[in-house]
Amino acid sequence: RPSSEKLSQSVIDGVTVLEGQFQDYGLLTTPQLHYMVYCRNTGGQYGKATIEGYYEKLSKAFMELTKQASCSGDENRSLKVDCANGIGALKLREMEHYITQGLSVQLLNDGTKGKLNHLCGADFVKSHQKPPQGMEMKSNERCCSFDGDADRIVYYYLDVDGHFHLIDGDKIATLISSFLKELLLEIGESLNIGVVQTAYANGSSTRYLEEVMKVPVYCTKTGVKHLHHKAQEFDIGVYFEANGHGTVLFSKAAETKIKQLARELEDKKRKAAKMLENVIDLINQTAGDAISDMLVIEAVLILKGLTVQQWDALYMDLPNRQLKVKVADRQVISTTDAERQVVTPPGLQEAINDLVKKYKLSRAFVRPSGTEDIVRVYAEADSQENADSLAHAVSLAVFQLAGGVGEAPQLG
Repeated sequence: RPSSEKLSQSVIDGVTVLEGQFQDYGLLTTPQLHYMVYCRNTGGQYGKATIEGYYEKLSKAFMELTKQASCSGDENRSLKVDCANGIGALKLREMEHYITQGLSVQLLNDGTKGKLNHLCGADFVKSHQKPPQGMEMKSNERCCSFDGDADRIVYYYLDVDGHFHLIDGDKIATLISSFLKELLLEIGESLNIGVVQTAYANGSSTRYLEEVMKVPVYCTKTGVKHLHHKAQEFDIGVYFEANGHGTVLFSKAAETKIKQLARELEDKKRKAAKMLENVIDLINQTAGDAISDMLVIEAVLILKGLTVQQWDALYMDLPNRQLKVKVADRQVISTTDAERQVVTPPGLQEAINDLVKKYKLSRAFVRPSGTEDIVRVYAEADSQENADSLAHAVSLAVFQLAGGVGEAPQLG
């Protein structure tokens, strides 16, 4: 952004006046800055606090992981990456030189023209359910989008009929946690793994994780700080918001145990433990990191021999709809149960419950915005028509019972 250099200089001036010390790393993605801080705070135990240290740690782990693939398949897999005209383009281009095998990336919306996040980026693709500007897609071609500061990622592809398929944070969490669970079963270790979601997670993802993968799922309030905190309670905690912001956390005890097993076990068990050790190095545990997450996803797809279509087909998302209702005062709405149940105003939760009963596989919740006088409505059901109808009906209930302003919500 044009203001970034002035802001950076202002920070430096402020630190200097206070006789403090500073380290200027120049241009970095937000997750890379988190990485640098953590490296410094751990005295270098987490890694070298340089951009080269970041590239070397991740690329080495990626190449070690992908070497373990049982079938070579497409030895130089290609991936189209929409960089949202942000800093991720510069950093991913620098990192290309470190990844000499396993993956070839084609950078689009790389900042040479176009505005930051304008008609491109992870948020645009997620909210509009369509490819970003400047992305020419062939059928079944893997594509992904970063957001502007490269801490979110979503995948997508076109099927043979030209239909667009989004693979969001829920399916990313499912892919990664399933892989980790399989490795833990292989080594026979009873480390506990948990997946942390918000109320916006698609109901199909929760059911698949709990019923098929037998991985416990926990729900927190919206916001990465809530997910990150909950994920710290497990030996291995996987968290992703549906928007593609997330990572994996390993407890110190789990890291120590996995590294020990990688040295002591034999044959298949040792291979699995070694893979887990490489995943620890490939993950940026300090924050959601689009570059790190992209490399983890690509490595898992290679190791499991999955195409993007097979990954997408692990489960079918329930159709859903998100709407907003303007209200006079958002504070009239209070919630509980990780924002899934309304406490006030009286009668609103009962109205939502009655509406949900009318549709199959349905669920709905409302929550106030943290910044403006609007109420966010989420609904899902067995068909898009029913999800839209339920979302509209809930919006009307909010409008009538929570002090809606302006025109009443219209269907369509």
